[in-house]
Amino acid sequence: MSAGGRSLPPDRDWRPFVVKKMTLRAGVDEAMATVTSEIPARFSTPEPATRDSSVDLGQRLKRMRLENGWTLEEVSQRCGVARSTLSKIENGQMSPTYDVLQRIMRGTELDIVELFDARRQNAPFGRRSVTRRGEGKLHPTDTYRYEVLATDLSQKEILPFKARVVARSLDDFPGWVRHQGEEFVCVLSGRVKVFTEFYEPVELAEGDSTYFDSKMGHAIISLSEEDAEILWVCTGITTLK
Repeated sequence: MSAGGRSLPPDRDWRPFVVKKMTLRAGVDEAMATVTSEIPARFSTPEPATRDSSVDLGQRLKRMRLENGWTLEEVSQRCGVARSTLSKIENGQMSPTYDVLQRIMRGTELDIVELFDARRQNAPFGRRSVTRRGEGKLHPTDTYRYEVLATDLSQKEILPFKARVVARSLDDFPGWVRHQGEEFVCVLSGRVKVFTEFYEPVELAEGDSTYFDSKMGHAIISLSEEDAEILWVCTGITTLK
């Protein structure tokens, strides 16, 4: 019997080591299958699931490392994996064992779900957007006058906008507003009353803010003589209705 071109002593049973190697490989496959099944649904149309190669895995590890501003040496010190090994993994020259993968994830505290999510590979990063005052995209409705911000960026995880609150009564709304995600509201000027399905209404003045689950029915009305202005940030939606 030989390994890597070297003869192995005939009087030793090498089967446990072969089984251990097969178990590690099976462990990686099991982790990939488990993580893929736990990836949450996105609001965009998902890409067909494909099996990751060592090159894809290495590219994702490299992307995640660069997003955090880490060098290979820093990652090596964090997880106890040789710098040369990390470099080979990133360049697709070797596939990490389950043990090495666990050490990398624990040492860097990176998200293993993100690592195996092929759809994240196509998401751009390192972007920036500047919206000057009054240059947002206007979107008027019967209850709010929206000014959508950062409209030059696509594939955003959040939807930021400013809004003038036109509504003065719950009767101005056809019903509760509900959608997926969460949202944050901060009053820029004036006073508002925030109605939510499971809480007593709360009044907010300039500088006050609130954060709530968007699946809970909600509506905001203005209490000030002039339309109140608020900064609004939502997740779970990409456009305003």
